[in-house]
Amino acid sequence: MSELVTGEAVALELQPARLPSRALATLLDLTVAVVVYVGVSVALVLGTASLDDAAQIALSIATFLLVLVGGPIAVETLSHGRSLGKAACGLRVVRDDGGPIRFRHALVRGAIGVVEILLTGGVVACTASLVSARGRRVGDVFAGTLVVRERVPVARTGFVAPPPPWLAGRFSGLDLSAVPEGLWLAIRQYLGRMHQLDPQVGWTMAQRLAGDLVAHTGAPAPEDVPPAAYLAAVVQERQAREVRRASPAVPAPSGTPYAPVPPVAPAYGPPASAPAAAPAFAPPAAEGSMAAAPPSPGDEPPEQSAGRRPGTGFVPPT
Repeated sequence: MSELVTGEAVALELQPARLPSRALATLLDLTVAVVVYVGVSVALVLGTASLDDAAQIALSIATFLLVLVGGPIAVETLSHGRSLGKAACGLRVVRDDGGPIRFRHALVRGAIGVVEILLTGGVVACTASLVSARGRRVGDVFAGTLVVRERVPVARTGFVAPPPPWLAGRFSGLDLSAVPEGLWLAIRQYLGRMHQLDPQVGWTMAQRLAGDLVAHTGAPAPEDVPPAAYLAAVVQERQAREVRRASPAVPAPSGTPYAPVPPVAPAYGPPASAPAAAPAFAPPAAEGSMAAAPPSPGDEPPEQSAGRRPGTGFVPPT
């Protein structure tokens, strides 16, 4: 998958097209273009038989440029990167940032394609596609485009669990400008798949990602917040900033009205084999008190207190 991340820390899972599928799509496009070119050339020869040789040569060159060069450019521009061959193979030409191409992108690809596909028999295009990590030919490099697959198998992606409600707005003053996009992608992938990981492995990964995030933000992570919850809260803060930047007139929500979910095994807390010094977090104490009083054993029936797991302050989704 191509590592493209939007401003909302959403990964665009675009799978670059490889040489076999691109070659098949190009072959279909060339077949259609050659058939149209032959038909137009025969019609011009029959209709301009009375002209001299120079005029017929000029018309032949113009027909070649209009049909074999201008035709693919116009089709890719109007269809936003889906020619007949690419539509048949489930491919599309997009920009490097994942957006639709425009006329200038199609013009650069078509102009360079005359040399690397038509004049060299596709040798240059095949060589460049094999060398490139994302299967791009020379025209794609100069145009800033990428051919991706549209029909890909549907993969099950993990649900990104929201942070605890009492962490909403706690990191509003954090400087996130120096955090690279690759780290956002790694954090979001971890949050979406942490329930599939071994607890000890997930805890270690969360600590490592939280350390990388702290190194880029320059502010230490709170000691009372586990690493996974800290990562989820910072990602939510970034998304809230993007929403406010896109719609300045819309006020940011004061809380996170998440519906309660059934209690399951805690995913943001430390694993069973983690050191005892690892902090487990709970909602902050009320104002005016230094710490919340622990509940006495007599406050609830023994059968409930015996079967209840230690609380973490956050319940992940099922």
